[in-house]
Amino acid sequence: MAIPVMLRSMRHHNYRLWATADFVSVTGTWMQVLAMNWLILSITHSATSVGLGLVLQALPTMLLGPWGGVIADRLPARHVVAAGQIAQAALSAVLAVIAAGDPTGTGGLYAISLASGMVTATTSPALGRFGAEVVGPEDLSNGLALGSVLSSGGRILGMSLAGVIIPLAGVPGAFAANAVSFLGVLLAIALMRTRELHVLPPAKPGERGIVAGFRYVLGSPRLLIMFGLAFALGSLGRNYQVTMAAMSEGPLHGGAGGYGALSVLFAVGTVLGGVYAASRVRLPLRLLLITATVCSAGQLLSGFAPSLALFGAAMLPIAAGAVVLDTTVATRVQMDSPGHLRGRVIAAQGMVGAASGAVGGPALGALCDTLGPRAALMLAGTACLAVALAAAYGFARVRRTRPATAAAALAPAQAPALVAAEA
Repeated sequence: MAIPVMLRSMRHHNYRLWATADFVSVTGTWMQVLAMNWLILSITHSATSVGLGLVLQALPTMLLGPWGGVIADRLPARHVVAAGQIAQAALSAVLAVIAAGDPTGTGGLYAISLASGMVTATTSPALGRFGAEVVGPEDLSNGLALGSVLSSGGRILGMSLAGVIIPLAGVPGAFAANAVSFLGVLLAIALMRTRELHVLPPAKPGERGIVAGFRYVLGSPRLLIMFGLAFALGSLGRNYQVTMAAMSEGPLHGGAGGYGALSVLFAVGTVLGGVYAASRVRLPLRLLLITATVCSAGQLLSGFAPSLALFGAAMLPIAAGAVVLDTTVATRVQMDSPGHLRGRVIAAQGMVGAASGAVGGPALGALCDTLGPRAALMLAGTACLAVALAAAYGFARVRRTRPATAAAALAPAQAPALVAAEA
């Protein structure tokens, strides 16, 4: 029986194991996120304290990301991923012990958050690299898109299970459940067929350092434009948890119930976006630019929404577009970078994502507080729209100059293949 195009990655034995384990792990992770936020809030009664815990998890990615890329390109990705899962499981188990002791301070919780962020920073590039090895280049975009769908589903399930487990087993139960979920990933890695892995070449001795990775990224106009677009849309156009709360509490008068409904709609939109991306055979740069423009214009127009229902209707395509954007960027980063530098390019992408989250949340919050949520959405949407149009112009210039430059450096028989690949 033929496998649908949208599920073509599932024909790979290793990917089926990986997808199942990833869904279980994401579910456990979101259980821990809610449990951690609730525990810190119950101790401090301060939302700022909750935010500090999130910053401590994101900060290492911005500082240690390059070293994570070097590790990914030098060591077998499979081993690095396994080591990271073991470390995260141990940290979750320690959290369960701390929570069971009824803590009165947050020092230990913050220390675990920082340690978890350090593990994530040093192993995430290997995780991305290993994902490419599991599914292979021909189905990479589909594997990433299905991964987005599973992540969205795991997020919804994890948040729901946290609401059940915390009243029954307490916060320590949620932490313990997350620790167990990492064992699923380790089991999946152990059961994979080594001969079916698409192992990427490691970095050569002269190309193993951080400088080689930065040199490649800075020398690639396509990557720089793509990262700039991802940063702008990830900071001013992505932090809808801030703007949805501000709109619901303010001009739309939806309150906590309205904010919850908007969050559900946004989650549904991410699933739809993942399904759309998975159904496509290719994810070209043209799709990236169209989606960026539509999302930016939608954000601008959402500021005019007169009711909670219409604002929620605007969230669906925006959330779907966000997943298409993420999947397209991740696919282009993987497909357009050489195997021996793949980990360091993925690390650069992770740094951009972490920086956009760290900058965007406070920036949008400040705009909402000073100008009001409607004006914040309009201003941020206009800025994102301008960046999307600038990116389109930049890609057009690169497309005009790069094939000619590359063709001059190659034999005549090689040049047409390169030009076709760039299109």
